[in-house]
Amino acid sequence: MKKSTTIFFSLHGILLLVCLGGGPILFLSSLVTGAQNSSKVVLVSVKVGVVVDYDHRLVGTMGLRCIRMALADFYVSNPNYNTRLALHTRDSNSDVVGAAAAALDLIRNVEVQAIIGPITSTQANFVVDLGEKAKVPIISYSATSPTLTRSSYFFRATENQESQVKAIASLVEAFGWKKVVPIYSNDEYGEGLIPLLTDALLEVNAHVPYRSVIPMSASVDEIGEELHNLMTKQTTRVFIVHTNVSLGSLIFTKAKEIGMMKQGYVWIVTNVMTNLIGSMNSSVVHSMNGVLGIKTYVQESKGVRDFRARWKREFRNEELNIFGLWAYDAAQALAVAIEEVGHNGNFGFDRSNNASANSTDLETFGVSLNGPKLHEALSELRFKGLAGNFSLVNRELQSSTYQIINVVNGDGENGVGFWTSENGLVRNLRNSTRTTSAKYSTSKENLDPIMWPGESRYFPKGWEIPVNGKKLRVGVPLRGGFKEFVDVTFNPSNNTPIVTGYCIEIFKAVMKKLPYSVDYEFIPFVNSSHESNGTYDDLVYQVYLGNFDAVVGDTTIRANRSLYVDFTLPYTESGVQMIVPIKDKRNKNAWAFLKPLTWDLWVTSACFFVFIGFVIWVLEHRINEDFRGPPLHQIGTSLWFSFSTMVFAHRERVISNLARFVVIIWVFVVLILTRSYTASLTSLLTVQQLQPTVTNINQLLKNGDNVGYLEASFVYGMLKSLGFKDSQLKMYKSPKELENAFANYKSSHEGIAAAFDETPYMRLFLGRYCSKYTMVEPTFKTDGFGFVFPRGSPLVPDVSRAILEVTEGETLKKIEKDWLGTTTNCSDPNTLQLISSNISLGLESFWGLFLISGISSLFALAVHVAIFVYGERHIIFSSNTQAHEVSIRERIHQMFRVFDQKDLTSHTFKKSCELPHRRTSGTVHVEVPLEEEAIANTNSQPSPFTSSSNHTDI
Repeated sequence: MKKSTTIFFSLHGILLLVCLGGGPILFLSSLVTGAQNSSKVVLVSVKVGVVVDYDHRLVGTMGLRCIRMALADFYVSNPNYNTRLALHTRDSNSDVVGAAAAALDLIRNVEVQAIIGPITSTQANFVVDLGEKAKVPIISYSATSPTLTRSSYFFRATENQESQVKAIASLVEAFGWKKVVPIYSNDEYGEGLIPLLTDALLEVNAHVPYRSVIPMSASVDEIGEELHNLMTKQTTRVFIVHTNVSLGSLIFTKAKEIGMMKQGYVWIVTNVMTNLIGSMNSSVVHSMNGVLGIKTYVQESKGVRDFRARWKREFRNEELNIFGLWAYDAAQALAVAIEEVGHNGNFGFDRSNNASANSTDLETFGVSLNGPKLHEALSELRFKGLAGNFSLVNRELQSSTYQIINVVNGDGENGVGFWTSENGLVRNLRNSTRTTSAKYSTSKENLDPIMWPGESRYFPKGWEIPVNGKKLRVGVPLRGGFKEFVDVTFNPSNNTPIVTGYCIEIFKAVMKKLPYSVDYEFIPFVNSSHESNGTYDDLVYQVYLGNFDAVVGDTTIRANRSLYVDFTLPYTESGVQMIVPIKDKRNKNAWAFLKPLTWDLWVTSACFFVFIGFVIWVLEHRINEDFRGPPLHQIGTSLWFSFSTMVFAHRERVISNLARFVVIIWVFVVLILTRSYTASLTSLLTVQQLQPTVTNINQLLKNGDNVGYLEASFVYGMLKSLGFKDSQLKMYKSPKELENAFANYKSSHEGIAAAFDETPYMRLFLGRYCSKYTMVEPTFKTDGFGFVFPRGSPLVPDVSRAILEVTEGETLKKIEKDWLGTTTNCSDPNTLQLISSNISLGLESFWGLFLISGISSLFALAVHVAIFVYGERHIIFSSNTQAHEVSIRERIHQMFRVFDQKDLTSHTFKKSCELPHRRTSGTVHVEVPLEEEAIANTNSQPSPFTSSSNHTDI
C-alpha cells in the first residue's frame, strides 16, 4: 500500500559522518533506532547516481553536500522506511563528454535506478538521451534549458524558464521599452531561453532587433569588441544578460570599463546570476551597480532558517544558495518515490538485448525494470520542501514568484518588488495574497525606487543615437517650386548645402523640444549634378534601405509608404483640395431689382395693396375727412395709404378701430415682405459674385476640362483613379506656373479649369491670389505632412509628442507667418457659400401672411357692413315707398347714397352740443346751422358709387 507523501522532517538526531569523496553513508542512527523496535526492519539498498562538477563550488560541491544532508535528515525522520539510497557519485570534470561518460558508467556498470545531475544544461543535453533509452530518471536541480524536456525521463527539479521570461517582459512593459537586446552564451543554457524570451517580449509590444551571442570561450578582448559594437551600432540601450556567473562577470567588468554602465543604460540579468550574486567577487558586484535582476523567491520559513543555521555551523566559509535548496528537495523527492515503488519493485536491469557484456557500445546497456513505476511516482509527488512547494508538473518544478532586485553599492542587492503569475508586479507579497481578485499589473508604480546605472533615479528611455561619431542623417527633397516649404541651395564656395523652409524650421523647433539632445545633418536627395534624385516615394524608400535615418520635408503620410517606414504625427492640415477660379455673376442689367421676388409674388403683393386700400377706404369713408372728397381724390388717397405703409410714411389718420385692426396686420405683412426683399436683393448683388466656375469633379469630367497637379505629387495617381486622362493632366511646379495655367484656360490647350493639391499648397496659393480663386468641395482625405523614420524607431513617439507641443503653442504661428505669410485680407475659403442661381422669393414662402391679412380684412369689412346696415335700416328700408314697388337695384342705390353721407353720429363730427332732429314718416329732417349747411353743400361730393342726379345733400 502506498505511503502518504506528506512528510514532516525533524532536525534532531545523531550527526552523520559525511564522506566528501563520494563514499557510502553510515546510517548509524537507523541501526540504533531499528534495534529498539519490537520487530526488525529489512533494509533495501537502492543505487542512485550523482553526476556533479567538483570544481564548481557554487552549484556542484554545494549541491552534493545538500543531497547528503537531505538523505540523512529524511531517514532520521522516517526510520521505518525499507529502502535506503546508496549514492554513487561521479565527477564530470566540467566537460560534456565527461558528464556523458559518467552517466553511461552509472547506468551500464553500476545499474543505478536514477541519476541526480548533471549541473549544466549542456551536459544534461547528452545525458537525458541515455536516461530515456535505459528508462532511468534523470533529475537535475540546476539545468534550466527548455529543450531538455524532450525526454520523458528528464525531471527538472528547478524552476522552468517560462515564468522567468514573463517576469522580464513585465519589467520591459512597465517602463515602456520597445527594443531589447539579449546577450547570451552560445551553449544549451544560453540559447534555450531566447525563443521563450522573444515570444514574451512580443506579447508586450517589444521586439529584439539584435541578438548578441558570446562564446563561452571568448576572451576579454572579444567580449569588449562585441560590447563596443552594441554601444556604437545599436540604438537600443536595454540589455538582458543570460549567461553563467563566470561569463557574466567578464561582461559586466568590461562594460564598466568601456562606459556602458553609465546613465541611460538598462541591464537586466536572469536568475542564475542573481541567485549566486552573494557568492560573486565584490569588484564584479561593484561593476554591476544599477543592474536589475530576476531572483527566485524563497520564503524564509522556520525550516529554511534552521537549515541555514546548520549550514553556517558546518561550512563557515560557504554561503548557501537556492541551488543547494533545490538539491536538498530533489534528493528527498527521489527517496520518497523509491520508497513508494520499493515494496513490490524490481531494482534490476533487463539485459536480454545485450550483444556482449564487455561491449562498450551504447546499445548494450540494459533497461531498468523499475523505471516506469519510478517515473510515475516522481510525476505524482507533492510535498512542502525547503525551496517551496515541490510539484513536478510536466516533469518541471513550478515556480510562480520572483523577487525583483536592484544591485547597489555597499548592500550588494536591494529588493524593489515582486512578480507573481497571478498579480504581475507587486510591491508587497502580503498585499497581493490578501487581494487575490486583483488584476494583473505591469505598472512601474508597484516597484520601490530604483537606482539605475550612473546612480540615476530617473528611469532610462532605453535607447539613444549610437555614439559612432555619425549624426542623424536627415534626407531632404529638392523642390522645383513652392520653396517656402523646403528650399535647398548650395554654397558656391564650398558646395555645402543650405537647407531652409517651413518644414525645416518645424523640424528644428521639434528637436529642441525633445528631452535629450540629438545631433543631425541635412542631406539633400540629389545626384552629382545637384538635381533631384527621384520622387518622394524614392526618398522615403531610402530610409527603409538605411541610406537615411530620417526624412524631413513636405512628405505626405501615405498608407503605401507606411509599409516601409514609420511616420510621426502630422504637423500640417490634411486633405487634398480643388481650387477653381471665381466667376463674376453680378446682375448688371436695369431690371435686376425685380429678381428678388417671383412674378406671382409681385402680382399678389400689388393686388393686396389695392385690396387693403379699398378696405381702409370703406372703413373710414363715413367718419374720416381724409378719405372723403372727389372720387379721384378718394381713390388716390386709398392707394397712397396702402403703398405708403411699405416705408411707414402714411400721413392719413385711421379713426375706426376695425381699420386700425386691419392696418396692424397689414403693417406686419409689409414689414416681413420688405425685409425679405432687401435681404434677397443684397444677396443677389453681393454674395453671388463668389460663385466658382466649377462646382464638382463630374462637371470637369463631363466637359473634358484640363486639371493641374503639383510636380512629383501623389495627386497624379489619385486623379488617374478618378477617371482623368493623361491628356487632361497638366503639371505645374510653382504658384506662378499655376496662375499662368489658369489664365490660359480658354486661350491655350495647356490651360486648366481646376487644380488639385494638398491643403498647405493651396492655402499658400490662395494667400497670393485670393481675389481670383477659391477652394471647393470635395476634400480628399489625407494625413498631412509628417517626418519619416525607420520602422520601429524609438524617436517616433518622442518626436510626435514634441510636434504636439510645437503645434499647440505660439511657435507654429510664428513659423507660418515667417515662411507662408498671412492671408488676413482674404476670405476664408471654407466660409464661401455656393449660392443657387434661383434665389428669388416665391409666393409659397408668404402665402400664410397674405392669408392672415386677407381674412382679417374681410372680417373687419363684414363687421362694418353689418353695423352699417343695422344702424341705417330705417333709412334704407323707408316706408314712403311700397316694398313691392321698389326694386332691388333701387334699394342698393339708396344704400350707397346713405353710405356716401357723413356719419354725423361719429365722434369726429359731433359738436359740443347735441344737434336737434326730428323724424317724419318716411323722411328724416335734420336741422343744422346755416354755416354748417353751407359747408356741407360746399364740400360734400357725390360718391363714386352713385350718379350725380341721385346725389342728395344733407
